[in-house]
Formats: sequence, structure tokens, C-alpha cells
Amino acid sequence: MAITGTTRLATPLPAPRDVLELLKPVTWFPPIWAFMCGVVSSGVPIASRWPFLIAGIALTGPLVCGTSQAVNDWYDRHVDAINEPGRPIPSGRIAGHWGLWIALIGTALSLLVAWTTGPWVLGATALGLICAWGYSAPPFRFKVSGIWGPAVVALTYEGLTWFTGASVMAGALPATRVLIALALYSFGAHGIMTLNDFKAVEGDRATGLRSLPVVLGVGPAARVACVVMALPQIAVVALLVQWDHRLVAGIVGLLLLGQIVLMRRLLSDPRAHTPWYNATGTTLYVFGMLATAFGLGGVSGL
Repeated sequence: MAITGTTRLATPLPAPRDVLELLKPVTWFPPIWAFMCGVVSSGVPIASRWPFLIAGIALTGPLVCGTSQAVNDWYDRHVDAINEPGRPIPSGRIAGHWGLWIALIGTALSLLVAWTTGPWVLGATALGLICAWGYSAPPFRFKVSGIWGPAVVALTYEGLTWFTGASVMAGALPATRVLIALALYSFGAHGIMTLNDFKAVEGDRATGLRSLPVVLGVGPAARVACVVMALPQIAVVALLVQWDHRLVAGIVGLLLLGQIVLMRRLLSDPRAHTPWYNATGTTLYVFGMLATAFGLGGVSGL
């Protein structure tokens, strides 16, 4: 039988550099920072848990966080084809269904590595992956909500990664004080995630994303974000005093005071000053996380 028509070529394998671009290494730093806060807060010497520490860094950075970026780009590929056509998937550098396959492979590898580190880390990893898929994929698409979208990102980037760091070092459920601290900082991170929505208000409104700046307006959303960032830190300071970590409570209090001063400029023009605040106020926020972790980890004098 004669073969007619043009023979269809197989979809080419994506180049490693394009896969790396899809996984967005620049986004790995925040969860790895929170993971290290968990490591410090555990109070367990690093020298005794090196293999688990390396596995945890791989989980929170290239595996779970990288997978979440691949999932997001796959389900946003049609929008990106209009707004950012140079990205790996819409540009065709990662062709066919390879974007989806990379996300699935990353999910499987994440669960496999987490399984080797113990049940608590496996549970946190599974929840993180559920959030990653639910954030971008239908039917949930948490990202369309100004409440649930930032909440899911804050939970996975701050809370679950801190939990993973503490669990991977202790080999058990973290102490109650650690759980309280990571929950408070996760709640506060909702405000940080809201600030990230200021750069795309018009695009979000046009595509039906109901971010807080779209729903409330930029000014009110900025005020809400500042309150959400500040209140949990006030609670952390009060708890640290109660737990007799007065020095670290003072450090966190000073870092919070610095943020409040910087918030005044942020609120004067949120859209113009958000990148500046992310480089200054958000930096103070995450240093407060680290100071708290040192106090909870029993570092002498804190």
C-alpha cells in the first residue's frame, strides 16, 4: 500500500536549558530560605543529617517548586502565547505535551524523594503538590481568587517548606512552638503574595482573575496586605517574649518596625513602590523568620 501525505515527525525532546528555564530557578530561593528556617528551628546539628538536608533542599527547590512552575506554565500556555510568547512552551522550544510531561515527571520524582525522608516530609510534599496543581489546573484554579491564590502560594512557599526543613532534620513532627511560628509567618506571607499582584492588574482584570487589587482596588488592597503582613509578626513577638526568647523578640520587633516605616512609602504609590518594598520590607520579613528560627532552635542567647 502506498503511503500518501507527509510523514509526521515525532515531537523533539526539549533542550536542557529550556527545561531549566521552564522550572524558573530564580523562584526556588524563597522556599529554600523557609526550608533553612525549618532546619535551624529544629535545633538538630546539620552534621548528623547531611543526606536528609540535601534531599530537603532538592525537594523544596528544583522538585516541588520547579514542578509548580511547569504546571503553571502548561495551564497558562494560551495566555502566555499572547502576553509572553517567548516562554519555552508558547515559543515551541518545549513542544507538544512535553510541558505536561515535565510537570508529571517532577511530581513523581518529588514523591519518590520525599518517601525516602520519612512520613511527615512525604505528607507535606504531597500537600504541596496538590496545592501546586490546584493553583493552576482546572477545576480548582485557585489563582483566580484573590483570597485562595495567595493563600495557597504562602502555605507552600513558607509554611510547608519550613515544616519540611524541621521534619527532615528531626525525623519527626516538629515541636508545637515551631508549628505555631511557621503558621503565623505563612499567614503573613499572604500579604507578600498580594503585593505581587499589583504588577498585573489590567491583565488580571481582562482575563477574569479576581486578585485583591482587582476586587478592592490597588490602594485598599495594599493596606490589607500591610495589615496581613504586620499582625502575625506582632503575635510572633508576643509569643517569643512568653517563651522567654526576649532577645530574639526584640530583633523581630525592630525588623517589624522597619517594615512599618517602609510601608508608609509603599502605600503612597503601591504599584510604583512594590518592587522597592519587595527588596527592602520583604527582606526584613524573611530575616525575622530566620531570627525566630534561631530562637526556637535553642541558639545560645536567643
